[in-house]
Amino acid sequence: MDRLESILKEKIISDSSAGGGCIADARIVETSSGAKYFVKSYSSVGSAILRNEANGLRELEKSNAIRVPHVVHQDNEMLVLEYIRSGSRKKNFSEIFGMQFAEMHKFTSDEFGFFENNFIGSTPQINLPRSINWIDFYWNNRLLYQYRLAEQNGYVSDSFSNSFMQLEKRVPLILEGSEEKPCVLHGDLWGGNYMTDENGNPVLIDPAVYYGHREADLGMTYLFGGFDSGFYKAYNEHYPLPSGWEERIDIYKLYHVMNHLNLFGTGYYSHALSIVKSYL
Repeated sequence: MDRLESILKEKIISDSSAGGGCIADARIVETSSGAKYFVKSYSSVGSAILRNEANGLRELEKSNAIRVPHVVHQDNEMLVLEYIRSGSRKKNFSEIFGMQFAEMHKFTSDEFGFFENNFIGSTPQINLPRSINWIDFYWNNRLLYQYRLAEQNGYVSDSFSNSFMQLEKRVPLILEGSEEKPCVLHGDLWGGNYMTDENGNPVLIDPAVYYGHREADLGMTYLFGGFDSGFYKAYNEHYPLPSGWEERIDIYKLYHVMNHLNLFGTGYYSHALSIVKSYL
């Protein structure tokens, strides 16, 4: 606590656990002035993930479209964030969320990827080298990378291998017609990676940021729930998606299903294989 007090330049009067995810230790601290902070540390993957999360939050903040926790401090041991008090959703929360998420996706770059590699969960996410070709980037840095991890982990059968190699030839056709400029992505948006602030508005947390195709961000939202029809309707009204986006959602879900296969084991094997075969 002495070190944190030195960073905050205030005495800490309370320190309580905030629960947290699979790999993070999260705490809420309050200082003598009444200010509160959200403090995260990681025992397994260490300083890299702290830096990556801080940089991701800063990148999302640049879009000035949707609230994210402001980074107060980050070093090799801890990430100190603005504490955001949770509140009840506004009646039109989903519509606000969809519109703000669409506005965030208007923040663009010239290349796919990011200035550093980061993590998707505790799995490395490869963002370098950057690319001007989305199909090449998505295949090599997302799907093929996860496939090779699955091979190393012993999760790839002959059936999966044969189908996956056929998918490689199909990907250009699957994604044809959806070309857009690279835009900033949250990268891991499911129901557990957003919250409602004290004013009833959405807040994005725990990002895996890179610049990619916005349909990839939406693909993850379909995987584990947490988003209703109002979210997607508002998104499309504010920033219409290219024709045929519904048929491409599963190819973007595949990255996350394969990551869950690598993180949690064979319970995700059938789902991954069924997505691959659905495009053949």
